[in-house]
Amino acid sequence: MRMTPMIESFVCHFGEMGSRWGFNRTVGQIYALLVISEQPLSANDIGEMLGISRGNVSMGLKELHSWQLVHTTHRPGDRKDYYQSRGSIWDMANRVFEERRKREIDPTLSLLRDILLDEAGNAEEAYAQERIAEIHDLLENITDWAQSLQSLSPEKLNTLMKLGSGVGKVLEFKDKLIAKKAD
Repeated sequence: MRMTPMIESFVCHFGEMGSRWGFNRTVGQIYALLVISEQPLSANDIGEMLGISRGNVSMGLKELHSWQLVHTTHRPGDRKDYYQSRGSIWDMANRVFEERRKREIDPTLSLLRDILLDEAGNAEEAYAQERIAEIHDLLENITDWAQSLQSLSPEKLNTLMKLGSGVGKVLEFKDKLIAKKAD
């Protein structure tokens, strides 16, 4: 694989996105390269294409393995390890969400639960706990919703996303019907 301007643009941008997903820019670039490479790449190939050291490649691949985003393959007669992205793009999205949930949302929910179990000492703390309960419930609902989405097939997820704002319109229509029946 050659680093054409189009591939380089994608890899650089994906690196920046990776930093928003919870891993550093270099890890994001390594992963981008593996995602768009038809053939598995060696650590040497990755380092040469990205202009980074073998140690940096090794650390990046270790991080991607911990996220379960890549796997190692071998070629007959070749002692090198080769790497490729694991699963489909949907699998990647699910994996990134799952890791972010474990690293960010779960600890937050745990902290919020602990705070809610404490007895409020005064009116300010009681008010604060009410607001914290709202945050907790929102995060719980988002987590439950996301986990139910993760169980859908990619085809059903695509269909659901194509419905987009149509779902909101259906819900508004339902509310209007219920309001008319109540009158």
